[in-house]
Amino acid sequence: MRVPLSWLREYVDLPATETGRDVQAKLVSAGLEVERVEQLGADLKGPLVVGQVLTIEELEGFKKPIRFCTVDVGTANGTGEPQEIVCGARNFAVGDKVVVVLPGAVLPGNFAIAARKTYGHTSHGMICSGDELGMGDDGSGGIIVLPPEHEVGTDAVELLELVDEVLDIAVTPDRGYALSMRGVAREAATAYGLPLRDPALLDVPGPNAFGYPVQVSDPHGCDRFTARTVTGLSPEARSPIWLRRRLQKAGMRPISLAVDITNYVMLELGQPLHAYDRSRVQGTIGVRRAEPGEKLTTLDGTKRTLDAEDLVITDDRGPIGLAGVMGGANTEIDDTEGTTTEVVVEAAHFDPISIARTARRHKLASEASKRFERGVDPEATSAAAQRTVDLLVLLAGGTADGGVTEVIAPSAPRTISIPANHPDKVAGVDYGRETVVRRLQQVGCDVYGQDELIVTVPSWRPDLTDPNDLAEEVIRLEGYENLPSTLPKPPAGLGLTGRQRLHRRVGRALAGAGYVEALNYPFIGEHVFDQLGLAADDPKRRVVKLVNPLSDEEPALRTTLLPGLLQALRRNDGRGSHDLALFETGLVFHPQDELRVAVRLPVDRRPTDEEIASLTDALPVQPRHAAVVLAGAREQAGWWGKGRPADWADAVESARALARESGTELLVRQGQYGPWHPGRCAELAVVVDGAERVIGYAGELHPRVLKALGLPARACAMELNLDVLEQASAGLPKGPHVSTFPVATQDVALVVSRDVPAADVEAALREGAGELLESIRLFDVYEGEQLGEGRKSLAYALRFRADDRTLTVDEASAARDAAVALAGERAGAVLRS
Repeated sequence: MRVPLSWLREYVDLPATETGRDVQAKLVSAGLEVERVEQLGADLKGPLVVGQVLTIEELEGFKKPIRFCTVDVGTANGTGEPQEIVCGARNFAVGDKVVVVLPGAVLPGNFAIAARKTYGHTSHGMICSGDELGMGDDGSGGIIVLPPEHEVGTDAVELLELVDEVLDIAVTPDRGYALSMRGVAREAATAYGLPLRDPALLDVPGPNAFGYPVQVSDPHGCDRFTARTVTGLSPEARSPIWLRRRLQKAGMRPISLAVDITNYVMLELGQPLHAYDRSRVQGTIGVRRAEPGEKLTTLDGTKRTLDAEDLVITDDRGPIGLAGVMGGANTEIDDTEGTTTEVVVEAAHFDPISIARTARRHKLASEASKRFERGVDPEATSAAAQRTVDLLVLLAGGTADGGVTEVIAPSAPRTISIPANHPDKVAGVDYGRETVVRRLQQVGCDVYGQDELIVTVPSWRPDLTDPNDLAEEVIRLEGYENLPSTLPKPPAGLGLTGRQRLHRRVGRALAGAGYVEALNYPFIGEHVFDQLGLAADDPKRRVVKLVNPLSDEEPALRTTLLPGLLQALRRNDGRGSHDLALFETGLVFHPQDELRVAVRLPVDRRPTDEEIASLTDALPVQPRHAAVVLAGAREQAGWWGKGRPADWADAVESARALARESGTELLVRQGQYGPWHPGRCAELAVVVDGAERVIGYAGELHPRVLKALGLPARACAMELNLDVLEQASAGLPKGPHVSTFPVATQDVALVVSRDVPAADVEAALREGAGELLESIRLFDVYEGEQLGEGRKSLAYALRFRADDRTLTVDEASAARDAAVALAGERAGAVLRS
């Protein structure tokens, strides 16, 4: 919000000596974020005067049109003679009043003006455009042409209000009232302890049966709608200089008188308005939700397909505007043809959430939607409509129609009960009841009671909903700088939890294995589940949806880490990094079976264990997962060898590495799930309390998933549940005992059915070999005609070692034979001859 200081002084009698910097300091102390103070015209130096064009001579023979003009500037040039000026603009004619800068003046940007010879003539000054004077875009696109009533020789610096200070305020979402001169003036009046001249205090006629007909079909989306009609507008009426300049200083472009007035009132009172050409509105004005597939061409010329959640303004033909966002082109006031002589003024209050979602859905942020989504004063609609009518009558020669339409959904004032000493407890400062009451009244609240205050919140402060909001108002007005600085006294820490330690070890292990951590936002769109090939009844499709998402395309919290990681993989691959190994550890979110409402925790004391437990119970289930994705080369080629690409085995090995960090035995077997290739997918399981639990999957991704997500060929991934992995852990992994005795190695090749998992054979060998077995490694898998149809050979290297002696050949052989025997019993394995 850009606030001209000269405009602000109309509502608050600020001391004449106060500069923009002084006001900035006061407002910042009151809690507003005043980012900067812009000094308009600080480097401007006259003479800059009103002139009248006497003659225009068109100069020929140049690449662009050039005009040699004589301009009457009165006695401003010291001689009273016409001023000779060369100018290239063509939007003025003989007799027009223009702005002339004379030699000796300095324009913004330290541009000194002097007489100079150009195009065969001497130009004694310039005829100025708005850009040259630092006024911004005035909509004319050329020389400033002034109304004819201004006298020749008048000081144009004062006339055009070129010298001013503008406060640039960054308005936070909870302070929508500060998007108006009225709201900022109220804060300035409070900061200086001065009275406020509220521009909304107007005499407004009551509603009657003669106003323009309005039908509100959705009172939740629109709880207040005021309509006023003005007739007899002069088509030749234009916005006066003071109105255009205030709009320009506030960062808006003047368009036409009717539109400029609605924008001016919006800036003044914070209430967005819309003016319809009455001759182009057919029948009753209505407010309803859009029908799916309805079309509307908005004022920006874009034809939009409406959503069923969009709130629209209609007439008998259908939608004529997106409520609270932008009007429709079919009822636009068109001053270019000068045909609009009757307007219907709309001032309404719309549901903030509905307007915010519509603006995001259509990617159509406007000055109106910016205010509605932050909260607009519903009680200001009548005053804003009256202010607009008054200005149309004053500036356009119109006549206010006697009909007044007001549609109001009944609502009670919002009241909050607060202990008088509550702000004292929150701030740690003894304010006292008198100060608390005074500050709340300055905000606009009505306060009753002694020890327990009953506070009625003003209509322009929808952000005040509970006692802590009121306490914040007292604290900020008393000054944050007056709060004492005290260091907290936390209890002695107990160190990291087991979950935190495992999380850190997992990150270090994956980083050490060559993976790069990629942190992603936890938001997803539900369409990604189709891209991942998840079944319709997959539990991962049950998501927690956000009430107010950052993006309508990603309204849900993730149930898997893969979408974010795969998006990072695709983005990096598209930018030339083809050999990738990424990992992420983080929370995923699953909805509770039963929806619970979270309690609001107190801030003046430590929450009880029961309150914390109740809050925790209302949260979604949030297990911690770990995931990796791989593509391209896993080992680079070079003089040392050919290298190799990443494959499913690398994804499985990353899961084994995590299991080793947790001291857990990981069960790996063939699986089939969602995004993974059905023939190259490993199911990962652990044993928890005597029962197996599947904790994830690893392997190569399905070609359909790669195509849907735009990923490189043969990309691989792994994801598992770290919390369940921790539950299966025996605690911190213990360092191995190093024996000083030699190892005995025995190799066995076992023939089994092709559908027998190697993991089952390995498990049997490990159990059968007993405690002498130090390690087991599968080093060869073979299938051939000599083995028979449907058979395969698995070759294992068994390492035996004892802690207290050197093993004999017979001991090692006996352990091997016991292992083979158990493998034969459980998996049907036979020694390969």
